[in-house]
Amino acid sequence: MLDWFFVLITGLIAYHGLTYRDESGETEIGHLLFGSIALLFCIRVLLVDIIGVV
Repeated sequence: MLDWFFVLITGLIAYHGLTYRDESGETEIGHLLFGSIALLFCIRVLLVDIIGVV
């Protein structure tokens, strides 16, 4: 259950970080960086801990 919660939260953080735009429509490097890191953790926990792919 904790793994599913972790995947949900990191997925939401990744989505926000990768789709965030400021007032002028530009992306910020900090949001992209932490969004991509959150996406990597989300996919890792999903594949390894939940699905069981090695």
